[in-house]
Amino acid sequence: MSGRLDVRKTHKLFIGGAFPRSESGRAYPALDSEGNVVARIAQASRKDLRDAVQAARTAQEAWAERAAYNRGQILYRIAEMVEDRRDSFVARLAVDGEGEQTAGREVDAAIDRLVWYAGWCDKLAQTIGNLNPVAGPFFNISSPEPTGVVGLVCPERPALLGLVSRLAPILVPGNTAVVVASEAWPLAAVTLAEALATADVPPGVVNVLTARKAELLPFLAGHMDVNALDLWDVDDATARELEIAAAENVKRLHRGPAGLDWTDDASAQSPWAIARFIETKTVWHPKGL
Repeated sequence: MSGRLDVRKTHKLFIGGAFPRSESGRAYPALDSEGNVVARIAQASRKDLRDAVQAARTAQEAWAERAAYNRGQILYRIAEMVEDRRDSFVARLAVDGEGEQTAGREVDAAIDRLVWYAGWCDKLAQTIGNLNPVAGPFFNISSPEPTGVVGLVCPERPALLGLVSRLAPILVPGNTAVVVASEAWPLAAVTLAEALATADVPPGVVNVLTARKAELLPFLAGHMDVNALDLWDVDDATARELEIAAAENVKRLHRGPAGLDWTDDASAQSPWAIARFIETKTVWHPKGL
């Protein structure tokens, strides 16, 4: 029928394995590089944030108790689902004006990075853990454990590769995540959430919020049940405010450097990115009789 109007999608949040609307009923427009509205995006509220943290906390213990090999299988399954939806991801990324070719390279890099981190799940303990030398008749063994619930404030761009590059190392050791997506380019995050829902990821392990960052971040930093923050594209003044709020319950806080080349495997992926959100448990045991 001529003159038909497109039905633009209103993307929802991803909390506890479900896709709720914001409890506030608010949404904001997702724009392309020319300022045209291409979709509507749910605008998360403080209540949505609390729900996401609760879902992440509920899921965290069971996720950490899964065999490391199984967590690796699930991360690999995410890579499979992104590969399966490659054309959809490319279309979502192309709206930022960089073109389909550049978007295709970003999607391929994100898939490869998921596979790379999937391989680390059952190798982390052997690499970062240690049998420590001690002066005495004792065994002294250190092993990595997850920090808990991690709040990830995604880089604005690249919207998919930046998200995947930070989310995967959070999940590897058994942490759960509350993700605040790119505000200007949220389509990649909500499309990834749809892939996660069919990728064997247990409900609550990853929760994706789309929001106005200035409104939501102070409450994420101050939430007493969030154990760590991973901050990207946050200015100095905001970072200082978030650091003060995070100190209330001694959150671990990492602020990413500006200007990181996300396509560079040497700097954008590392086992030390996993180590930022682990705790080291050390056990002493007597030798001999």
